[in-house]
Amino acid sequence: MNRTEALNVVKDSIAHVIPDADFAALGPDERFRDALEMDSLDFLSFVETLGARTGIRIDDEDTPHLTTLSGSADFLVARTK
Repeated sequence: MNRTEALNVVKDSIAHVIPDADFAALGPDERFRDALEMDSLDFLSFVETLGARTGIRIDDEDTPHLTTLSGSADFLVARTK
């Protein structure tokens, strides 16, 4: 998986949880959980969706890497190498 594909999967997974998410207003290093007002259940749903769509196991200790679009994409790329 390349970085562009990873970023698309991250955005699709967020949109699954927050359908009206405005990615145009969201910077790559901005904490999307705060910007999109995701509560803990929304974030958990995002993590589960991301794992299901990629087939990558995401453990609790991995979640700090999944706070920004850029960090999430980097995490996925690293896990698919």
